[in-house]
Amino acid sequence: MQVVSNLSATTGPLFYVESWARFPRERERLFRLIDSSKRNGVLFISGDVHFGEIARFDCGAQYPLYDITSSGLTQSVENSVPAVFQSVMRLLAWLTPTPMRVFSPNCRHKSCSYGQPNFGAIEIDWNAVPPRVKIELRDLHGNSVDGVEFPISELKPSNAHANKKEGHSFEAHCSLETELPWLVRYRLALLFFGTIAVFVIAVALLVIACCSATKLFTRKCKMA
Repeated sequence: MQVVSNLSATTGPLFYVESWARFPRERERLFRLIDSSKRNGVLFISGDVHFGEIARFDCGAQYPLYDITSSGLTQSVENSVPAVFQSVMRLLAWLTPTPMRVFSPNCRHKSCSYGQPNFGAIEIDWNAVPPRVKIELRDLHGNSVDGVEFPISELKPSNAHANKKEGHSFEAHCSLETELPWLVRYRLALLFFGTIAVFVIAVALLVIACCSATKLFTRKCKMA
């Protein structure tokens, strides 16, 4: 399951996604364990959501905690709908508030998520100075659809991240999805139910207009 991302906080009540964030006490305990044990180089690898993304949490430990989500090779969200609706799925992915997702120019789609079959790749270049880590999502042809590269030394405690964790204002990669402003957090649900409400009102007005026109036509026929 995903450790960093908590899409359920922004996609509910429309649908929910399994993740560690649905067990907030246990996730906080995990972060405290990483922090107190002084473990360097922790990198999460997750799946089970049928799309790919790279997330990052800067306030869980004293260094960034990356979570590369790769799924799935056989089933994905875009392949579960007709091709004509795939662009709609990408639009919804872009509209979904995700303060933990890493946005970079390397993303194939603007949402920096990938709903087609994909797999993950992690490369460590020990010959670079300093050594570097590259994490990527790749399509079935092996082409990169999203990726992040950083020095491996970034996965070590630093005073900057310690200060950031102590008292942070709202910012990407640090504020939880549950801390988003209400209108932003429930943007998808508001859009969905708002669209339904507009459709119902439009249908009701159309029915009223048809009934009025029918009555008027009937009266004219009687008068004739």
